[in-house]
Amino acid sequence: MSLEQLIVKCKKNDTKAQGELYKLYKSKLFTLCLKYSRSHAEAQDNLQDAFVTIFKKISQFKNKGSFEGWIKRITINTALQCYRTKGVFSIVNEDILDETDWEVEDTDEISMDYLLQIIQELPDRYRLVFNLYVLDDYSHKEIANMLEISQGTSKSNLARAREILKKKIEVYKDEQKLQSL
Repeated sequence: MSLEQLIVKCKKNDTKAQGELYKLYKSKLFTLCLKYSRSHAEAQDNLQDAFVTIFKKISQFKNKGSFEGWIKRITINTALQCYRTKGVFSIVNEDILDETDWEVEDTDEISMDYLLQIIQELPDRYRLVFNLYVLDDYSHKEIANMLEISQGTSKSNLARAREILKKKIEVYKDEQKLQSL
């Protein structure tokens, strides 16, 4: 069955088609949820909530643009919603730090698991902005709208996230060098 046929059947609340759509996208969307969650369990909850929303709103998809892009946006918004309600962004200093000092050399020797781990350890407001800007290519203006913050806060949070990650990577690399001696 083609994606278009699945979508049509999902719009008619066909549970078998919904199951197929879930199987088709659960891995990609779970990976996306992991980026915006503090834990595996939180990512699973966000995935579940995202699919509930996708199936509720699938009739709004008008076959304009990418379906995958549409469900990714719903998934990201679902994950971000819990942070909006918790007021994660309510107390933020808008000092804009220099965004250019980010280069980390020899990141090839660092595993993706470790990178994901240190990104997940970032404070919520830094992790969310970092993921939206660096990993999902949103602009500071788009991030500001999504998170209901100013563009300056978005830039500041990104700079702080990069600073924290850079320090953790440097410590990790130093530890690896010591272990190899």
